[in-house]
Amino acid sequence: MGELAPDKILVIVMVALLLFGAKRLPEVGASLGKGIREFKRSISDPQDRAPISEETPPAAPGPPGQAASPPTSWQPKRLSD
Repeated sequence: MGELAPDKILVIVMVALLLFGAKRLPEVGASLGKGIREFKRSISDPQDRAPISEETPPAAPGPPGQAASPPTSWQPKRLSD
């Protein structure tokens, strides 16, 4: 792969501007930067991170006047049912 010359960088910026627009481009850049920082942090310090716990999603509200049942372990719905 060759070097990134100024003309190539300009073409990349113009394509990004056409795809995302001038208003959205700073948001995309910020989220990309946050993602890269998080990725680097997870690669460099895997022991320092807390283990990811499986959380149960909040219970869906039922009809009014009925008490919600306590949440059970979350299972994905099957499409065939």
